[in-house]
Amino acid sequence: MPIIVDKDQKRKDIALSCRDIILQNGIQNLTIASIAKAAGIGKGTFYEYFKSKEALLFELVNILLQEYNLRMEEKLARLTSTREKVKVFADFFYEEESQDLRILYKMFTGVSLLTPQKEMVDFQKACFDHYYLWFESLIREGIANKELVPEMARMTKGVFATAQGMYIVAETTHDKENLKKEVHAYIDTLFTLVQTGRQKDTL
Repeated sequence: MPIIVDKDQKRKDIALSCRDIILQNGIQNLTIASIAKAAGIGKGTFYEYFKSKEALLFELVNILLQEYNLRMEEKLARLTSTREKVKVFADFFYEEESQDLRILYKMFTGVSLLTPQKEMVDFQKACFDHYYLWFESLIREGIANKELVPEMARMTKGVFATAQGMYIVAETTHDKENLKKEVHAYIDTLFTLVQTGRQKDTL
């Protein structure tokens, strides 16, 4: 009786088995032969599941993002304060648990910038939309709970872009030591200002 292979699971298994070798060597320096060896498959089998090593990186990033999203949902569910939820939402930029994903996502972004393909561009746009809408829902929840002034809804994209910008600057200047402290100070200051504005309105 022939063995039935779950191709979706096999594709994920191959991608995950190459995680360490990609992190250690970068995608540009890898050969299909070295990837196949790390995955314990033949080169021919590799091409049954991926058309290129960049496609494998794409799959690996997608898998790890889904795992990250589940962890984030669990963390947010344990919090009640919008301020703390926003801080936790920014954890991706500096938490140790997300370090591998950050490195791989930067590789993927580099590939998609240098050799853009529609699938990759669509994925990048979907990622931005997903996380922005998620962040926006946190802000709207804070407004509904009267933690934030209604005007905060108009600042959401600016706050989201500012946090991203702080991360990008830290990455490009290799000055990440104080990133968490700076992001938290920005969030605390912003929340103090918008809450103070709400309090003044109620006087």
